[in-house]
Amino acid sequence: MTGPQPWIWKALGVAGGLFRALPHPGAVRLGGLLGRTVARCTPERVERAVGRCERFLAVDRGEARRIVLGAYDHFGRSAAEFLRFPALVGHLGDWVTLEGEEHLRGALDRGKGVVLLTAHLGSWEMAAGVLAERGFPMNAIGAQQRDPRITDLIAELRLLHGVVTVGKGFDLKAAIQCLREGRILGILLDQDARDKGLVSPFLGAPASTPVGPVKLAHKLGAAVVPLQTVRLPDGMHHRLTLYPPLEDPRGIPFGEDAQASVDRCNGVLSRWIREHPDQWMWMYPRWATTLGDR
Repeated sequence: MTGPQPWIWKALGVAGGLFRALPHPGAVRLGGLLGRTVARCTPERVERAVGRCERFLAVDRGEARRIVLGAYDHFGRSAAEFLRFPALVGHLGDWVTLEGEEHLRGALDRGKGVVLLTAHLGSWEMAAGVLAERGFPMNAIGAQQRDPRITDLIAELRLLHGVVTVGKGFDLKAAIQCLREGRILGILLDQDARDKGLVSPFLGAPASTPVGPVKLAHKLGAAVVPLQTVRLPDGMHHRLTLYPPLEDPRGIPFGEDAQASVDRCNGVLSRWIREHPDQWMWMYPRWATTLGDR
């Protein structure tokens, strides 16, 4: 059920104004502080995230807590960066180093569109914005928020940098049009697809995974290009890496075997999360459908 959330909306307005008034480093540090404050104010949710991390990374409780609190800091910083988008037009590249651009250009030159595969890892909004500013025809799936004003705000902030929001949730018709026009469609695949997904290993455990993007890429001949974005140790800068399009090792078109292709996508994302666990969204119940993880 959706509807206005006046306190959240008002808080976003105040926070956005404050973040835009501060120099970028100060705003990002403040975002991290607010992220850690949210963690202190929501201990039950933190404990669920810690348990999730402990279970699926096979680490001890102390290490899991360190990782999760790091994730709260990271996503607080990411929120500050995103709300600062009006002040960063034309300057995202100052904070993001891009590697592997040739892989995306080559895939796009095929003329059949590109599915850009990533996850709630690092700063995906910064990544999409940088690519759009470099002239790539970037489109991103629109996440349906509980408050429609927040849904619209996300689309508006993206558009400032040239990223077009496609539909709300996975809008099949809009996604097909995007790829048929030879554009790029960004997909966050690490979401619980409930009864509409394909069960596939994610961090070693069965998880309901969206299969639509893989099937669509196969049907339309679009390349699936993995994108990894990572916050660097200084807490301010990011490294965005694009990889060659995914292939089926048997030589058949990627996506023809939907199970194998989704497994491969999840394998890529799982490896990245293990490399940078404190930049993934442990707060989200990824395994809710398959393991009752709430």
